[in-house]
Amino acid sequence: MGRFLPHPDDVAVELIQRPAPAIARQRLHTIGLGGVACNCPRAWRQGTAVDLRIPSLGPSARYQGYVAWCRKVEKGYRVGISFTDEHALFGARMGEQVCQIERYCRLHEHTEPSPAELEAMAREWVSRHAGEFSHAAVVAPALD
Repeated sequence: MGRFLPHPDDVAVELIQRPAPAIARQRLHTIGLGGVACNCPRAWRQGTAVDLRIPSLGPSARYQGYVAWCRKVEKGYRVGISFTDEHALFGARMGEQVCQIERYCRLHEHTEPSPAELEAMAREWVSRHAGEFSHAAVVAPALD
């Protein structure tokens, strides 16, 4: 199974259970392509079919996956969502990059930045971090 991109804690994300059958751990481990790790207020059973939704990116930012793992953390749970098809993985990777760029811009704005300054910050983030979100980096096996 590939690695899980960390979703920024300060960007809302929703997990919505899909009415699809759960997937067995061994099968998910075999076909999982990597995914996204996010915080959630409740626990999820491994293998549950879910949609990962990022409200700030609009209604089309909804990606079908499965709960790969769920770990108790100080304030809720850290949940790994694995994607089993290339299209969902690609969409989620792009969505996560947008979330990371938005977060980066918020952290670096001291005043109201102009559109040109926002674009410059986005380009800077891409030059520094886009490789971490490449297909090869996400699909490559990693210990998560």
